[in-house]
Amino acid sequence: MSRRVALSVTAGVVVLGGAGAFALAHAGEQSPALAHSTARYTAPGAQRDGSLTFVTEVKASSGVKNVKVLAWPADSEFAEKGLTEKDMAAVESAVCKPAGKHTARCTYTTTVTRADAQSSPHGVWHVAVLATAQDGSTTLDREAADFRIG
Repeated sequence: MSRRVALSVTAGVVVLGGAGAFALAHAGEQSPALAHSTARYTAPGAQRDGSLTFVTEVKASSGVKNVKVLAWPADSEFAEKGLTEKDMAAVESAVCKPAGKHTARCTYTTTVTRADAQSSPHGVWHVAVLATAQDGSTTLDREAADFRIG
């Protein structure tokens, strides 16, 4: 093989290797991914409170920093204007526990009193989730799961 061909092949390997390393590094910085999201609403009874429980798995290569959860009625202002990350800033967080490499299982539970249920709009509700990874990347799923009141 001539010296010129050998240098071209070597340069090509270096370029491809660098591109591959860049692709792997970039893949490690992808936004968190949500999977298996479910919401379970239990209406309050005569002598007991009800509850809303939301569960999701979050995968983030840098680790999961926090997961914010907001239940909102399908016919609310968020349906018209769109829910934003800013809207999610002050909402409550789920409790997350490790569930495998780079994965956390996050659970949010809240009590629903009779007064809460009676004053809430009946119909379909959505659960919005804002997942933040340790590297600061975020994922907002405005309708990660649904449930019905009434």
